[in-house]
Parts: sequence; structure tokens; C-alpha cells
Amino acid sequence: MIRPILLAATLLVACQAETPAPYTDPHAEARPIAWNELLDRPRETATARIAFAEGEQEFGELWLPEGNGPFPVVAMVHGGCWLSQIPGTILQDYVAADLRDYGIAVWNLEYARIGHETGGWPGTFEDVAAGMDYLRVVANDYPLDLDRLVFTGHSAGGHLALWAAARGSLPDDSPVHAADPLLPDAVVTLAGINDLADYRAHGPGRCGEPDTVDNLVGPIETQTRDLMAQVSPGSMSAITVDQVIISGALDPIVPPVLGERYALLAEARGDTVRHVVLPEAGHFELIDPTAPAWQEIRAVLVEALEAE
Repeated sequence: MIRPILLAATLLVACQAETPAPYTDPHAEARPIAWNELLDRPRETATARIAFAEGEQEFGELWLPEGNGPFPVVAMVHGGCWLSQIPGTILQDYVAADLRDYGIAVWNLEYARIGHETGGWPGTFEDVAAGMDYLRVVANDYPLDLDRLVFTGHSAGGHLALWAAARGSLPDDSPVHAADPLLPDAVVTLAGINDLADYRAHGPGRCGEPDTVDNLVGPIETQTRDLMAQVSPGSMSAITVDQVIISGALDPIVPPVLGERYALLAEARGDTVRHVVLPEAGHFELIDPTAPAWQEIRAVLVEALEAE
């Protein structure tokens, strides 16, 4: 007869032996990071902060490589759902430093957003336009080669970078029309919200849409064809600048289907456009220089700067 104490001990050992090891998610490393995880890392600082107008948000940060130049330039616009509550240029400090180390000058643009006094239409767009055009002034003081110029932007900033590349087609009576806008050789959007109407109607809600789109350009009843042709690349005339639309396959904020639909629309109107979907990349991997996705994005930017 087995004694009760011995039986209990035997059962305890058996149960312990059968207890499974703690679960490890095999896809954990592929799970997209959040913006606060990105910003937890140490950041380098720009060479100079340069005001392009008098407003508190009207400045750009210049990242200048070592050497004499002149350097090719990537002008970038940060994302954050167009909202003042979300961090600004610091979101792109990491990739700005990476491009600088590859011999590329970076102009990282700030602008008034929803929640700022002049944010929304037309103030946000006026800031981006003025900031891009001010590069001509910056090039008088720093060794920049504006004949090798690419615009890029992430998320809401992708919308604004693409818009800035398209603004040569704006009508003369538009409040954001410029007689001689500075346009790039190419534009690369990273999880860009390239079609405001599509995002308003079919976005996953992670940027507060549809309300955020309405707060940016005005309520739905004012979103006429004429207005949308001034604010949304998806509704504008054919864009003459080469475009690369980059999406993360795992992006929950701007899913790749939105990039695909914009690319099809742009191709149908005669644009030169390419859509690239990066596997195992979410939203913020596209501005994380430690992520495999960024290596491919950098290669796209370098190729665009070197194209003739």
C-alpha cells in the first residue's frame, strides 16, 4: 500500500514534469512597434533649426553630412494624424540621422497641425508649401544640391509630401497656389494617406477618421470636388513627379490596400507610380532605421536621388 504522503509527492512531481514551458509567440519579433517604443530610444540632434516664417511651428531642421558638399537633399514631412497632440519632427530624427550618415542632407519640416491656431485648411498646407520653398533660401547658406531633391513623408506626412510634389497643378485662385513652387525629382510616401476621401470612408479609424479628415479640410458638406482637388493627391490632376508608394504589410493604421488603390488611381490618370509592400513591417517600422524595412526604403531614396 502506498502511503498518502508518498502518493501526493509522486503526483506533485508528475504534474511539475508535465507543466508546459511559458508560451513564446513565434511572431513576436514581427509584431509592429508603436511610436512611443520608437521615441524611447536616444536621439541625435539636427545641425540647425531654421525658421521659414514667424509662427511657432514654422521651422525646419537641417541635418547636414560631414564634408564640403553640395549634398543631395531629402525633404521630409512627419506624420501624426495631422494632430498637434502627437510628437512632431522628433518622430523622424532617427531616419534623418541615418540619411545624414549616408551623405544625404535632410530638411525635416514642422508645420501647424489640427489643434494649433492656424492648423487645418489652408494653414497646414501653407506651412508645408512655404517650408519646401524655403529650401532655396537655405541653399544659399548651406551646401545643398537642389537638383537632386526627393520629398518623403510618413503617414499624414506622406499625404503632405505627396501634396507638395503635386502643387504645381493648383489653380491660380487657390489660397495655396505658388507661381514657382519648388518641386522634387521624385516623392516617396511611407504609409502615406494619399487619398483623403478614401481614408475618410475606408480608414480603420486609428487616426480618428472620419473626424480627423473633416477637421483638416472642413466638414463633409464643404468637401466639394474643387476643394478636394486642392488638398488631396487622390483628387488632384495628374502628378508629373515620379512616385513610390510604400506600405507595411502589417500596418494597422494605413493598411496597404489603401496604397494599392491610390497607385491604381494614379496610374489610370497617367502618373508614373510604383507601389511597394514591405513584409513584416507595420506603421512605424517605416521610420525605424533598425528595421529591415528601412534598408529597402533608404535604397529607394538613394535610387531616386541618383536618377537622371
